[in-house]
Amino acid sequence: MYLKVHHVPGAGEVVAACDSELLGVTLTHGDVEVCITGGFYGTQRAAEEEVGRALLGATNANIIGKRVVALAIAMGLIREEDCVMIGDVPHAQIFGI
Repeated sequence: MYLKVHHVPGAGEVVAACDSELLGVTLTHGDVEVCITGGFYGTQRAAEEEVGRALLGATNANIIGKRVVALAIAMGLIREEDCVMIGDVPHAQIFGI
């Protein structure tokens, strides 16, 4: 997985995480296009445990990919029905963690 923690003054931490094979990929579904860039999701690989700790400390999160979304579901942060599918890739935004 890739992980980047964005520190937003006055708003806390926004965690961005994606499955490693998605970095650099552009997903399309209908009119929706999502570019998964290192600038947003980071360029440093992170273990599942590190991503989990970051999610627990976040104010908000933006996650994409089967493994990272499954982690957030297993942690009880979201439900499967809270996710949006972009093609066959789940995506979720979590607010007020």
